[in-house]
Amino acid sequence: MIKDNQRHFNRLLILLDACVTAGSYMLAWFFKFQSGVLDSDLGLPMETYFFAMLFIVPGFAALYSLCNLYSSKRISGRVHEVYNIFKANTLGLGIFMIVLFVIKQQNFSREMVFFFYLFNTVLDSIMRMLIRNALRFVRNKGYNVKYILLVGYSRAAEQYIDRINSNPQWGYVIRGILDDNIPRGTEYKGVKVLGEINNLPIILPQNRLDEIGITLALEQYGRLEEIVGLCEKSGVHTKFIPDYNSVIPSNPYMEDLVGLPVVNIRHVPLSNTVNAIIKRLEDLIGSLFCIILFSPIMLVTAILVKCTSKGPVIFKQERVGRHGKNFMMYKFRSMEMQKEEKEKEAWTTRDDPRVTGVGKFLRKTSIDELPQLFNVFIGQMSLVGPRPERPQFVEKFKEQIPRYMVKHQVRPGMTGWAQVRGFRGDTSIRKRVECDLYYIENWTLLFDIKILVLTLFKGFINKNAY
Repeated sequence: MIKDNQRHFNRLLILLDACVTAGSYMLAWFFKFQSGVLDSDLGLPMETYFFAMLFIVPGFAALYSLCNLYSSKRISGRVHEVYNIFKANTLGLGIFMIVLFVIKQQNFSREMVFFFYLFNTVLDSIMRMLIRNALRFVRNKGYNVKYILLVGYSRAAEQYIDRINSNPQWGYVIRGILDDNIPRGTEYKGVKVLGEINNLPIILPQNRLDEIGITLALEQYGRLEEIVGLCEKSGVHTKFIPDYNSVIPSNPYMEDLVGLPVVNIRHVPLSNTVNAIIKRLEDLIGSLFCIILFSPIMLVTAILVKCTSKGPVIFKQERVGRHGKNFMMYKFRSMEMQKEEKEKEAWTTRDDPRVTGVGKFLRKTSIDELPQLFNVFIGQMSLVGPRPERPQFVEKFKEQIPRYMVKHQVRPGMTGWAQVRGFRGDTSIRKRVECDLYYIENWTLLFDIKILVLTLFKGFINKNAY
């Protein structure tokens, strides 16, 4: 049922969400007014509280839909789904509070609303994780599996196969590939070329297929319209996996020019003036708060650095920032003093003798990065963004890594999407750039908050820092 009709599954999921939302609301009411743990003064009749459920349950269902919680579970991650639940409930909490303020309902318990927010976020996350586990169990038994045929052998086909093979929990099985230029029987990671594209009408009745993926190579795009017509004539759901992902971003910005679709090569939300102002306010408020919060730690660190090795407490290093402009980035000194030419030679390596005893601890815990809060405050950096690199490495990487310089369209950050995903220190530059580009193209204030929260849990301890 789930495989054949996603809509039926979504209806079931909406019903389950409605039950969880209603149950969380009633649990919050009981916890606040009947459990005896808190003050039980109702303030309003019980009927008033439960009448509000007529608006709350459908309202939260609409917010869940707005936050993409009813899209297919096959390729979305657990963390992403929990984050969307948190986002939807936080937005719902804000709207709830605003409505109570607008209607001047001062007696409606704000404590109960907050407990409802907590219960609903936790219980819905648990419910959806149970559903994920159930779907994975069903797929492991050979049910709820989608069979796909690829049309065209290309880089896109290989990348698609790589991702399907790496994520068996998605429940996709690739039957084979059709291509006019690759010999029949050619195999890529267990997926064989079955024949030519014109064999599609013959192969379809012989194989139970749920989807056709068009993965033509760029030089075959002249046949795209013909092949789309051939695929759609089969009646099987068809999707297009382009072979130009090195040029066009994964989430392109589309314009409609009087019926003519125009694809922008790069969409940078922070080029919007309002977004830029929001981002700068986030940096000003956040950096000032953190400077005050971490001032005792920075004071102790400064004393330790000064007392354990010769040289200045603050280490200044030239980095490349927004629009390719150089600036001096601040860090607590974690290495012995050395000549500037020596320091420029390479990154720090494992067991590097130049790192001081205190410096090893500062690097592992990222405490050495705290002075960059002042770079953020004066506008040279952001709390969140691509990490800045030294000029000599920028010159090197821009020739070796496609789209490397795009990261300089925004301010560099103290932490970023690459860092919380583990790409810090001596790790793949290409992977870091991929994460940086994803961040630049998908920036939102909530995305920044997500990265900052993830940094608190796993971003400070750096196993790749030497």
